[in-house]
Amino acid sequence: MLRLLYTLLLYVAAPIALAATMWRGVRDPLYRERWGERFGFSRTRTQVPTIWVHAVSVGEVQAAAALIRELRKRYPDPPLIVTTATPTGAQRVNALFGDAVRHVYLPYDLPGAVRRFLDRIQPRIAVMMETEVWPNLYRECGRRQIPIVLASARLSEKSVRRFRRISSLFREALNQDLTIGAQTRADADRFIEVGAPASRVHVTGNIKFDIEVAPNVRATGEALRTAEFFGRFVWIAGSTHEGEEDIVLAAHRQLIAKRSDALLVLVPRHPNRFDRVRQWLGQQGMAFVCRSRGESAKEDTRVVLADTLGELLMLYAAGDVAFVAGSLVPIGGHNLLEPAALARPILTGPRNFNAPDIAKMLFESGGALQVNSADELAATLAMLSANPEKRAELGQAALGILEMNRGAVARVMEMIEKAEAVSRER
Repeated sequence: MLRLLYTLLLYVAAPIALAATMWRGVRDPLYRERWGERFGFSRTRTQVPTIWVHAVSVGEVQAAAALIRELRKRYPDPPLIVTTATPTGAQRVNALFGDAVRHVYLPYDLPGAVRRFLDRIQPRIAVMMETEVWPNLYRECGRRQIPIVLASARLSEKSVRRFRRISSLFREALNQDLTIGAQTRADADRFIEVGAPASRVHVTGNIKFDIEVAPNVRATGEALRTAEFFGRFVWIAGSTHEGEEDIVLAAHRQLIAKRSDALLVLVPRHPNRFDRVRQWLGQQGMAFVCRSRGESAKEDTRVVLADTLGELLMLYAAGDVAFVAGSLVPIGGHNLLEPAALARPILTGPRNFNAPDIAKMLFESGGALQVNSADELAATLAMLSANPEKRAELGQAALGILEMNRGAVARVMEMIEKAEAVSRER
């Protein structure tokens, strides 16, 4: 009965969701493309079994990159399908992997859409990142005997409370041919609490710690620093959101008063906000340049607007300090391990509930510092700008935490290989 109600509600909500997607397409044409895939009408068809990985958006794609590369290495023959829910996720897939994988949008969790999708991509195993549990999709995978691995899985206390309200629906989903690789023991216990069989839940760690920084990323960052930022104190505000740019710029004004050569590289999180942030910067009376226009930072430039995609890691490599945003507004924070992989000192706000364990480890090790306001951000930046030894100490502590926690990809791959071997024997 609950499944029927859930599905009926989805049929009501699907046209609304599609309309919202089309509306977003007014500002971002990418949202108008390939909308048929939302209903399972994928242009990608394969006659041979595939390996399928789902990563909902940019952050999950970046986190899954090391795992996808390992899958490509271990399974070079079957096509590798990567699905996302967002166009920015699709762009990141293309930037990271090009033609080595095929991208498809994940359909809405409607029975017909799910069947059409699976008919077209023919997965022999499904690897779902983090907390992607879809009852109709999982049920259809179970019916077709497609094993599912939930990789780097996490479940918050808030999600547990939500799942309890519809426990029978998610208990059924979690009792398919599903293996869960949880990030922490607490995550594993929560999955068991909401109905996953304990024998199928393992603690594998967080694959975000297995981040790989390509040599060309470091080299390009160093080249940019030499060409445009040389001799200046450069800080990167990565993945900022609405309302956060005001705080960041207020801090930068205070920093400039103490260090006139300071340069801010501002990286908004969402491409559909690039135009608005560009217009807003134009009203602030501060000299800025835009990377999308190919403009170079000059001596009088105070802000570089990175209104481009896929450059954040390179920009972290070019800077002295990384402020990881989404943390001064109620977003939950973004990936703290990207600057850690480059041994950059990390500043972040108090709202890091998307990855509280990572934030806690970095704070306790001295690899990251918390700032709660524009004044605190400015004061901490001023302190670090005058103290290169402290910057190096923070950066090395952050890198140490990352190195200490590597290995999740290998543990997840063991789960995948066991599940995939059983699938081939059927």
